[in-house]
Amino acid sequence: MTNQMKALAKTMPAPGLDMIDAPVPAIGPDDVLIRIHKTGICGTDIHIWDWDEWAAKTVPVPLITGHEFAGEIVDLGRNVTDLTLGQRVSGEGHLIGKHSRQSRAGKFHLDPQTRGIGVNEQGAFAEYLRLPAFNAVPLPDEVDDEIGAILDPLGNAVHTALSFDLVGEDVLVTGAGPIGIMAAAVARHVGARHVVITDVNPTRLALAEQVADVVPVNVATEDLRDVITKLKMKEGFDVGLEMSGNQRALDQMVEALVMGGRIALLGIPPGKSPVDWSRIVFKAITLKGVYGREIFETWYKMIAMLENGLDVRKVITHRMSVDDYRAGFETMKSGQSGKIVLDWTGV
Repeated sequence: MTNQMKALAKTMPAPGLDMIDAPVPAIGPDDVLIRIHKTGICGTDIHIWDWDEWAAKTVPVPLITGHEFAGEIVDLGRNVTDLTLGQRVSGEGHLIGKHSRQSRAGKFHLDPQTRGIGVNEQGAFAEYLRLPAFNAVPLPDEVDDEIGAILDPLGNAVHTALSFDLVGEDVLVTGAGPIGIMAAAVARHVGARHVVITDVNPTRLALAEQVADVVPVNVATEDLRDVITKLKMKEGFDVGLEMSGNQRALDQMVEALVMGGRIALLGIPPGKSPVDWSRIVFKAITLKGVYGREIFETWYKMIAMLENGLDVRKVITHRMSVDDYRAGFETMKSGQSGKIVLDWTGV
């Protein structure tokens, strides 16, 4: 194996990414080295590409970016005994500390020292990735590399959707981006009665209907109250999954929920947003903020669901060589796509 690799990196504090030659990372005794096969482009990667205010405050330069991946283990640290060479893996991109109360209690996803690969640490848009063996997630035969490469965002969807009991419930999903669409699919898979997904992007709504048995609603042309009546729902939705990061969508969700409704929030509105807290209080709404995945309960749940028939493959609309990464990012930014998977095997 050569000691050089191709990688996509933020090389300067400006928009874009560059394909560079970089050293293959050296691993420590508790790490594995992963030969990357496929990577997904994430909304976070778009923020880094655009070099917006959040990225400028958060991302060190230079940095190899990317955090959605699947590949195979090609080297093991001397302390790693539960993984094998050639094993196919994806992995948890949140690198946790070991000293906080949350981490020591096993609530790893709540560790305040968390750092992200491709955001704070060298990432997966590369031929090789160093990862703590603790973070590696073996892939069963039923989960191929392109699905393995989108387990990170699927995990966000699963974590959000499973925040509340959905069996027999009526669920409203706001935001038909890839994670919102996958959350809607999960809701149906686990037994929700009606699942309605809203957006103003006709392409994304059409994709949602292809991926899952859901009711797509363009809120620019349809009224949610009419949808509630059409579906013969007496009081409104029981559970809301807010994936859009749009304040107006959250306001619509609050209005459309039953008394005592529950909302899981994954979307992040830009800046500070005005909230009518009286509507939250007087409707006795429960709000839960969702960040990342529960480590590792969410991984177990989503892999089990994939093995048991959950099918989200159609959310992948574009498959490209990494050499075409610029086209991939432009397509993602256009809003006319689902997930985009980059192939590293031909580099």
